Formats: sequence, C-alpha cells, structure tokens
Amino acid sequence: MAGKELHRCTWAQGDDALMARYHDEEWGVPQHDPRMLWEMLVLEGFQAGLSWRTILHKREAFRKAFAGFDPDKVARFGEKQVAKLLEDPGIIRSRAKIEAAIGAARIYCGMRDAGESFDAFCWSFTDGKVIVGDGRHVPVSTPKSEEISKELKRRGFKFVGPVIVYAWMQAVGIVDDHAVDCFRRRETLG
Repeated sequence: MAGKELHRCTWAQGDDALMARYHDEEWGVPQHDPRMLWEMLVLEGFQAGLSWRTILHKREAFRKAFAGFDPDKVARFGEKQVAKLLEDPGIIRSRAKIEAAIGAARIYCGMRDAGESFDAFCWSFTDGKVIVGDGRHVPVSTPKSEEISKELKRRGFKFVGPVIVYAWMQAVGIVDDHAVDCFRRRETLG
C-alpha cells in the first residue's frame, strides 16, 4: 500500500501521528480487558469539556500519575495523592475529576470483589455484540448510552453522562462508528 494514503474518519485526519495511530489501532476495536475498559472510562471522564486529542497526548502522564491505572492502587489514593495529582502539570488538574477517578477505582474493585466482571457488565448492555453505526451519521449519545450512563451513575460513577458514555462505547469498540469511506470500517466489517 506504499504511496497510497489511507482514508480515515474525519477526526483522525491531519498531521497528528498519535491520533492517527489511536484511530488505526485502538478506536472501535472491541475491548474485553476489564482494567482497560475501566481506564478508558476514566480517561473519557477526564475529557469532559476538552478534546480527546488533549487527553490522548496526556495519556502516558495519566498512566504514570494513576499508578498504571491499577484499580487496587488508585482505590487506596487519599488526600496526599490527590494533592500531588493537583500539582501534576502532565494531567488535567481537576479535583472533581481526580476524585471521580479514585471513586471509580473503588467501585470497580467492589464489583470485582463481589464476583462481577467489569467486562461482562460493560458488554451486557449489548448482549456482547458490537453496535455498528451507519457510517454516515455519528450521534453524540443514544438511548443505549443513556441506559449505561444511568446504571453507572446508580452505582456511584461520576463524569459518566450519556455523551461521555457514548464516546467511551466508541473507544472500546462496543460501538463501531467508523465512517463509510474509512479504511478501518472495511477492515472491521469485512
């Protein structure tokens, strides 16, 4: 395919190699690692009011700051760690979002300790199936993202409104919203 440029979804076009790689290798790929599903939910929460580009470029700093997104370690964060995170220029320094991430780790660990797989929980809303968008119109939220958002909130998660949840669903492959003319749509749908 040398010399031929790949056509990507509009948001991944341009000269940002990190965005292109994220689009090509991660976005829309069905994710079943419970820890990674949780990490992406937390990162989508940090995105609220910002662009994914900002979060993606800070992702490694987030991973360092949040102990590799190890839920057991993050669940034990207290005020000392919160204060340290609020001083970290590599991440989004929002107390509400930081505390939401710590709370999400505690909820995740509680679910796991009660025998509930976060992977099974996340995919239960679609009976384990990928929702395939039409490739032309990409909604910002759907009745399904509203349903998942409501359940996440009921369980105590924060920064999980229907728009954030839909972006997360796309990111982890619960939804495949690659554009009709995107090379990844052809690859994922055959």
